[in-house]
Amino acid sequence: MGRIAAAVDDAIPSELAHTWDEFVASGPVLVARQSIFDIDGGVSAYQLSFRSQVSSDPRRWTSATHERATSHVLRATFSRADLESLAGDRHIAVRCPRGYLVGELPLPPRPDRLIVELPTNLVPDAKVCDGIIDLRAQGFSVCLPSFSNQPAQRRLLPLADFVKIDVRDLDVEGVPVVRVARTYDATLVGEFVERRDQLALARDLGFSLFQGNLLGRATTVDRTAARPVGL
Repeated sequence: MGRIAAAVDDAIPSELAHTWDEFVASGPVLVARQSIFDIDGGVSAYQLSFRSQVSSDPRRWTSATHERATSHVLRATFSRADLESLAGDRHIAVRCPRGYLVGELPLPPRPDRLIVELPTNLVPDAKVCDGIIDLRAQGFSVCLPSFSNQPAQRRLLPLADFVKIDVRDLDVEGVPVVRVARTYDATLVGEFVERRDQLALARDLGFSLFQGNLLGRATTVDRTAARPVGL
């Protein structure tokens, strides 16, 4: 699968990729921000993701597109001043493709603030696992999203500080999945909280953090006015 994705990326004309990068770079520096709440309803962290004026379906992005989008988010966040206006003193979760996990692409040296969220389709080969172990040794926290007790996810479970579970599925297979997810004492995050009954069930099952539209929708933050700074 990785070789196929790489071949698709290589097939993209360099002029088209350059145009995409120029368009994003010349437009407003936008990021999407969604709050992650604690058990008492306070904001514990923020999830940041890509926003731009580019009209594109992320489901059709290549691995290279995901890497460029992540680079945009990281630069908009950590390479510009006034981080406090974006996230206060809270942690910031950003989904990072494989290249960032294995050291092929640089992460900002901010393990004090950045939570590295893994891709949902990540293949946990030896290089990936070794890379995640190294990131944790550097002080980064790691988040495993959309946990549903799949074999690949179980291999990553010992390397995760946070595990996200879709609360919309808790009423079907909630208890067994939650039991496995907490095997290594990771903090459980209930994601896609849309209804109060889902929130109540997640609390009953011992979740510590919660994310979803019921609690707070993602908003777009414009970082254009924040001056660029070095890391």
